[in-house]
Amino acid sequence: MAKFTTKTNPKYFHKSQLKFYFILTPIAVFMMLPIIFIFSQAFKPLDELFLYPPRFFVRKPTLANFYDLFSLTRGSTIPISRYLMNSILTAFFTVLFTIIISVFAGYALSKKQFKAKSLIFTINNLALMFVPIAVIIPRYYMVQSLGLIDTFIINILSLLAMPIGVFLIKQFMDQIPDALIDAALVDGANDFQIIFNIIIPLLKPAISTVGILAFQVAWNSAEASTYYINNENLRTFAFYVSNLTQTTGNTIAGQGIAAAAGLIMFVPNLLLFIIMQSRVMNTMAYSGLK
Repeated sequence: MAKFTTKTNPKYFHKSQLKFYFILTPIAVFMMLPIIFIFSQAFKPLDELFLYPPRFFVRKPTLANFYDLFSLTRGSTIPISRYLMNSILTAFFTVLFTIIISVFAGYALSKKQFKAKSLIFTINNLALMFVPIAVIIPRYYMVQSLGLIDTFIINILSLLAMPIGVFLIKQFMDQIPDALIDAALVDGANDFQIIFNIIIPLLKPAISTVGILAFQVAWNSAEASTYYINNENLRTFAFYVSNLTQTTGNTIAGQGIAAAAGLIMFVPNLLLFIIMQSRVMNTMAYSGLK
């Protein structure tokens, strides 16, 4: 009895939790099926990929799809490692700058007083309704007028506007008592010292969530490579994957390669979420509270 607690996510098992296991276990298994299918598809030989009726699980796993994927660019002047490196650099800098922008914007909207504060936050929330394709034309004109066509930096800049990041950070920051900020100001701390020494340590769950969301957007996005970049050296792995069947010139053989590439695209997202899942859950639990 001493070990059992009534927290939202208790650390120890209690028989009262059995009813939740009976309900959630079948749901969890059902939700895992697409993940299992992605792994299974990547290791299927071509005869199993096009087998009818199709099989869910692979019978004769092979690494041929991965070998073909990395062999595809051997005759090209641009190796597949270039696409991967472009994606890694894009994801790293996008995550870094998105977190910085979200933290500073969230701090200003939550703890500072200025005119049009509510209006700016409302505009940020309204931006959540717009899908990127709806504003692609004005964005293209803006990129062109800034002279950023065919530059690597556009891979990063086109992804930095992330309203959900500002929203989550601001809502989470609302839970920090104003008295804590006031005490720091009385002690002579400036805004930068407050952010780096007080706010960021308290916002680790929210920052982790924003980082995961930013990474997923950056890692999976082929928008900049499609609309703003013509130089193949600057394009990302997501763009390469989206054009695999056209690159191979054989839509049948390309399916196995595309399955292998899809797994490579999926695994970093899965690993990152598994590592950070507890912080993500904390953010979702507290970001809507007042």
